[in-house]
Amino acid sequence: MARRYVIRQDAAPVAPISGIDYRTALNEEQYAAVSSEPGPALVIAGAGSGKTRTLTYRVAWLLDHGTDPWNILLLTFTNKAAREMTERVRSLIPLDLSRLWSGTFHSIANRILRQHAEYLGYTPAFTIMDSDDRKSMIKSVVKSLKLDEKSTRFPKPEVLSSLFSLADNEGANIRETQENAYPYLSNHLDAILEVHDQYVARKQETNSMDFDDLLLNVVRLFQEQEHLRALYGSRFQHILVDEYQDTNYLQSRLIDMLAREHGQLMVVGDDAQSIYSWRGADMENILSFTTRYPAAKTFKIETNYRSVPEILELSNAAIAANEVQIEKQLRSVRPTGEMPPALVPLNDDRMQAKFVVQRIRDLIEEGTDPSEIAVLYRAHFHSMELQMELTRGEIPFRITSGIRFFEQAHIKDVVAFMRFVVNPRDELSFRRMVMLLPGIGPGMAQKLWIRWTACPESRQETPPESFSALMLDFPVPAKSRTAWTQLCYTLDELAPAGKLAGPASMLLSINEAVYDEYMQAAFENYDQRRQDLLHLAGFSERFESTEDFLSQLSLLGNTDDESAAADFSGGSVTLSTIHQAKGLEWSVVFLIGLCDGMFPHQRVIDDGDLAGLEEERRLFYVGITRAKDQLYLTYPRWNCRAQGGTFMQMPSRFLDEFPAGLVEEWEVE
Repeated sequence: MARRYVIRQDAAPVAPISGIDYRTALNEEQYAAVSSEPGPALVIAGAGSGKTRTLTYRVAWLLDHGTDPWNILLLTFTNKAAREMTERVRSLIPLDLSRLWSGTFHSIANRILRQHAEYLGYTPAFTIMDSDDRKSMIKSVVKSLKLDEKSTRFPKPEVLSSLFSLADNEGANIRETQENAYPYLSNHLDAILEVHDQYVARKQETNSMDFDDLLLNVVRLFQEQEHLRALYGSRFQHILVDEYQDTNYLQSRLIDMLAREHGQLMVVGDDAQSIYSWRGADMENILSFTTRYPAAKTFKIETNYRSVPEILELSNAAIAANEVQIEKQLRSVRPTGEMPPALVPLNDDRMQAKFVVQRIRDLIEEGTDPSEIAVLYRAHFHSMELQMELTRGEIPFRITSGIRFFEQAHIKDVVAFMRFVVNPRDELSFRRMVMLLPGIGPGMAQKLWIRWTACPESRQETPPESFSALMLDFPVPAKSRTAWTQLCYTLDELAPAGKLAGPASMLLSINEAVYDEYMQAAFENYDQRRQDLLHLAGFSERFESTEDFLSQLSLLGNTDDESAAADFSGGSVTLSTIHQAKGLEWSVVFLIGLCDGMFPHQRVIDDGDLAGLEEERRLFYVGITRAKDQLYLTYPRWNCRAQGGTFMQMPSRFLDEFPAGLVEEWEVE
């Protein structure tokens, strides 16, 4: 039997070594969490309550009271957050923090796997594939299995990559994920399973891991090698987790494995801001924490430093209807605001856009920096009319996705069909259109263009009597023949007997006959893009002709942002989906498009999905809590149908869930 020898640790310092006055630096709620005794702790930190400050000071407290940096693990969701917290701790306490592990789940998993990869059949020099590498490998697998020849619309690598990733992060198998998230790919399921098996094998063969494998493999490593799990569990005596409500199945498993013996785990988050279930986040992790850790203490940080009291009262009322939540009431330290939140009903989308733009202009003229103004919405297409109105008003704006609505690939694709029909001499639109078909690349597109220009009708200023009569017999690959035939007849629908159809009719025909099937195979977010196109068709109804619609889109694409910005030296107004705005704040926030079917989403209403409805309500809450000083809630009463005519929209049910006295209704003339 081996002789046991214990190295004595120096006693913890009698007094903190940093000189920090924690009671002065923190409010009572923060101090209670920061100074809590070792053991499992759940910190519910409401929006704008100083979550980062609490975590930072907790690390400093541990160091101040004798914890070796070697024994601390800080897990975050972004490298930026990890760096910022570490730098703040370094500024608070004079210690060498090089041995403290701080980083994203993936970066920590990578550090562990580099030391022990051989247990899983990898070498320590394994390659981490980025998103493009992953798609390239999947594409290579598909090609080797000749699946791209067997099916004219087999899912593209981008779609397969997204499906595989979602399955990994939810701890589900490929079949379950396809059925739940990609039901329109059911015809390809057997082939998708084959691709996945080959993809997994090829990664092992090439000593490569994709981003999701880092989590999968570190969990697998600890499952198969108990001595390594115990080794790291013993090392990391204090584990701190940021944004715990956003953790997925694998991340939660990893945390629980490391904390199994000592339970010295502090997780910080807000269940009311859990809005990412669609990418694998599981709110149940935060809701069940005290069940999994019965000794856990719960700390609520409800003091808000961001918003005026009127906005917080509204946010508390907005989330109150959720049945599944950890109850909390945000309280403001700020004085009463200049105005209560405004509820602004408007006639239609166009009037909504005009109101928002005019109010923004007023605010800027009154001294508000444009960069302190944001317009938030449920889905990207809700901003169509607004983007046009801001452009006309020469007000500079930035979009958090980086891509303006009318510049997105799927919008430009369908517009290419329309432009070619309107102008048969448009080579760029012709090429873009035909290259959407299976089996047609740049070389074949060039040949088809040459063949088209040989037709006298191609030089006309108007569409021919029949595109199909001229183009059906063009020499296309056998793989492309069916799709080419469909395209020719679709072009006829867009300009029957040489007369241009209206823009809405064109968009619906393009989508139904050709493009919808393409989107299913080409884009991971098919449902969202499909909604974009349906709403684009409705939006186009207000234009007198297809030529007018296309002209307006062209003018939007050629606006000089720099000249507009010259009039507003402060910066640009932000346009963002609420999902992309989480964690950000502005002095003035407009929440637009608050109609049933738009917010909450129609799918949630149709499915009668209580969990989905509550996540939509949490999204509404996140939108409200982005505002510091002024908040405007707007909705259009009427909307245009893609098939023509208008229909009445009901205000979002969320607007009926709080007392009328919490908002001031505006009447806009």
